[in-house]
Amino acid sequence: MTSSLLTACGIDFGTSNSTAAIHDGRRARLLPLEDGKATLPSAIFFNLDEDSHSFGRAAMAEYLEGYEGRLMRSMKSLLGSSLMDAGTEIGGRYLSFRELLGRFIGEIKLRAEDATQQTLQQVVLGRPVRFVDDDDAADRQAETTLGDIARQCGFRDISFQYEPLAAAHDYEQDIGREELVLVIDIGGGTSDFSLVRLSPERRGKADRNADLLGHGGVHIGGTDFDRQLSLAALMPELGLGAALKDGKPFPSSVFFQLATWHTIHLAYTRKAWSELQGMARNIADHRRYDRLARVVQQQRAHELALAVEQAKIALSADDRIRIGLDALENGFSLDILRCTLDEAIAQDIARIGATAQATLRQAGVEAGQLDTLFFTGGASAVPALRQSLAALFPQARAVEGDAYGSVGSGLAVTARQRYGN
Repeated sequence: MTSSLLTACGIDFGTSNSTAAIHDGRRARLLPLEDGKATLPSAIFFNLDEDSHSFGRAAMAEYLEGYEGRLMRSMKSLLGSSLMDAGTEIGGRYLSFRELLGRFIGEIKLRAEDATQQTLQQVVLGRPVRFVDDDDAADRQAETTLGDIARQCGFRDISFQYEPLAAAHDYEQDIGREELVLVIDIGGGTSDFSLVRLSPERRGKADRNADLLGHGGVHIGGTDFDRQLSLAALMPELGLGAALKDGKPFPSSVFFQLATWHTIHLAYTRKAWSELQGMARNIADHRRYDRLARVVQQQRAHELALAVEQAKIALSADDRIRIGLDALENGFSLDILRCTLDEAIAQDIARIGATAQATLRQAGVEAGQLDTLFFTGGASAVPALRQSLAALFPQARAVEGDAYGSVGSGLAVTARQRYGN
């Protein structure tokens, strides 16, 4: 049973999936947000056929069923970017991106309150160590914007916690001895690290500053892996890298837009479509051009992005997979190799590893002193990533957290510490 005085929760607004959790006085628990499941995919579908909008799995299902409309994913990636103060046109109506994020976070609050039968007034929001790399002002602005949106959604008291530190609090609920832990949170949009000393004796303390030894983060995550895989394996089938009749390369901007979740809508504008049509006379490879035109005209790029995302996930278990791509051409399929993914994301993996090492250097800790690598986040299972980090920290044991739930649960632990309910 939930306390009648419960007013605080933790919310992990993720690039790919979101969760909400409360602490019942004994331990943190995730709340069911959709069909009894704790995760709500961070997606909104604006259904123009029925003049409605839906969230999460329902949004993805309506999009895949072929309703006319606009699917929006990876909305968290807008925070701290130049796009945040802009918007998009949906069915002839302008929607600001602030309003878009507000609708989604407001829906999380509504569903969490339905699950608890309480009015939730206080929230600890998860945040990456870096919303924006190498720009402190933009990073601060991203947090401020997220806080403003949460306040507009009805939360009275709002605070933040680094996502990997929240995951550490979740892990600490069950450990039996002191450990020096590097928390590795590889989410959809960022890779974040917290170096923290954990123990059963420490977990009830509100002030953990002495136990937090270092933080690090880089704006690379699972959606970046998706983009790199799409550019390496899929976009060449639409013409990326091809030459025009005049010998010039096919402009690459449209392929980068189509391969990136939060910029897909830019390829659907009237101007973009007009520019694409204007190139028709200069096309040498009409089959690939026709595929590209079909994807843009029928607005099927999210379908491709979903296929690439599923391919990335499948390649964690298999060395070769085949995906069907009717969005390109009826009956078309494509084989993708794990080595293609590994090569495509090699530079991203190197930057993630360098950030992990920098986190230890910041604290004056040697790799051999680590007891545990605690993995969480939906993209943490990528084999190339795991192999790279195992090589950097060979003496530390790997522990699997809840890929999608550790951060949310840890935020509820922090909410209990800060707000007492």
